[in-house]
Amino acid sequence: MSCEVKNKERVGVINPIFTCQPCGAQFASIGIKDTIGIVHGGQGCVMFVRLLFSQHFKESFELASSSVHEEGAVFGACRRVEEGVDVLLMRYPHVKVIPIISTCSTEIIGDDIDGVVIKLNEGLLKEKYAGREVHLIPIHTPSFVGSMVSGYDIAVRDFVKYFAKKDEPNGKINLFTGWVNPGDVTALKHLLSEMQIDATVLFEIESFDSPLMPDGNHVSHGSTTIEDLRGTANASGTIALNVYEGGKAAKFLEKEFQIPTVIGPTPIGIRNTDTFLQNLKTMTGKPIPESLVRERGLAIDALTDLTHLFFADKRVAIYGNPDLVIGLAEFCLDLEMKPVLLLLGDDNSAYKDDPRIKDLQEKVDYDMQIVTNADFWELENRIKNEGLELDLILGHSKGRFISIDYNIPMFRVGFPTYDRAGMYRHPIVGYAGAIWLAEQMANTLFTDMEYKKNKEWILNVW
Repeated sequence: MSCEVKNKERVGVINPIFTCQPCGAQFASIGIKDTIGIVHGGQGCVMFVRLLFSQHFKESFELASSSVHEEGAVFGACRRVEEGVDVLLMRYPHVKVIPIISTCSTEIIGDDIDGVVIKLNEGLLKEKYAGREVHLIPIHTPSFVGSMVSGYDIAVRDFVKYFAKKDEPNGKINLFTGWVNPGDVTALKHLLSEMQIDATVLFEIESFDSPLMPDGNHVSHGSTTIEDLRGTANASGTIALNVYEGGKAAKFLEKEFQIPTVIGPTPIGIRNTDTFLQNLKTMTGKPIPESLVRERGLAIDALTDLTHLFFADKRVAIYGNPDLVIGLAEFCLDLEMKPVLLLLGDDNSAYKDDPRIKDLQEKVDYDMQIVTNADFWELENRIKNEGLELDLILGHSKGRFISIDYNIPMFRVGFPTYDRAGMYRHPIVGYAGAIWLAEQMANTLFTDMEYKKNKEWILNVW
C-alpha cells in the first residue's frame, strides 16, 4: 500500500482545474472596502474573472481593466494604467485603494507598474487629487506561473505589507481565512464570538451575499477596511487557516513585527476544528465555552449517524485548492472513506514537503495518488483508461462533465460552483460545517442510489 505524490507527466494542460494568478489577486481586492483594482492586461483578464465571481456568488463586483491592445503589447502600455487610475478616481469619489494587478502579457513585455506607481504618486495624485487619500499598490501576478491560489496569497501579503503599521497593541488577533465563502466567514465569526475573542477577519466577505433593497441593488464588496489592514501589525497573534492562501501574509507579520503566528490546519471536520479552537485558546487565554462543546457533540452525533453505515470504504476523488483538498481528504478519512486520488492543480513544488501530505503518506493503508500540477485529464484518464473506480467526486463545478459522462455522483465544493444554488451561503468549516458537509455528501450518494435504481444494501444498510 502506498501514498504516492507525483507531478503530472504531460507537458500540456487538458482542461485546467485552476485559472490564473490575477484571478486570485482580484478576489483578494474585492474583499477590501473602498477598493477597485485595475488589472493591467487584456479586457478578458477582467471580464472572465468577473464572470466567475458572478457565477459563483450570483452578485456583481467592481473591477477595472487597462484594456491593453495590440499597440500596447508592442510598444508598452503603462500609459493605460495612468489613464485608468485617473478615470477611476474621477468616476468613483469613494475609492481609496487601487491595486494594479499585472498579467502575463504585461509582465512579458516588461511594463514597469512599480515605476508607474511612483510616477503617479509624484505627479497626478499631487497635482489633481491633492488632499485625497489614495493608495496605489503594485501586485505582480504573471499568469504563466502559479495559479489563482498563489495569486491570492501574493495579493494578501502585498496588501498587508503595504498597510501594516506598528502602533499601540490592539488586543486583537488576525484571522486570515483564505479563499472561503460568506457562509464560512459567518461560521468562523460565530466561533470567535462564542469564545469572546476580538479578531480582525481578513477578508470580511459576508457582504458578498448582498441584499436587494427597496432603493435598488447593491454592488457586492468586502468590508475589510484600511484601518483593519494597518492594525494587523498591532495584533497579539495571527492565525492563518490555510498554508497557501494567506500564509505569506502571516509569515510577513511574524518576521517583520514578531507577532506570534499559527498557520493551519484548515478547520474542516471535527479534529481540525478542535485544533483551531485549541490554537485560539492558547493564543488568547480564553477558555472553550460549554456552548461549543455542545456544538461539537451535536456534530459528532450527526457524523456517527452516517459514518459506518453509509460512508465506510467509499472511494473518493478530490480536486481544487490545495488546503481545501487536503482538509477534505482528512475529513473523509475520519468518516472511514477512502480518498484515492487528490488533484492539486498548480506547480507549487512545496506540496510534496507539506507535513499534512507526509502524514497522509504515513497513515493511509491503501493505495492513494496525489498529483500536483494536475488537470482534469488526470482524473478522466484514470477513470476511462486505467480502471479507477469511484463512489464520489468532491470538487467545483468545472469537473461536472466527468461526473456526468462516467455516471459518478459528485458533490460541489470549492470555487467556482455555479450549477447548484446557494452553496456560498453554507459553511464547510467548523462543527456546523462538518455536519452540513457530511450530510450533503450522504444525500448525494442517496440521490445517486435512487437515480441508478440501486437498493439499500449498496449503502451498507442491512
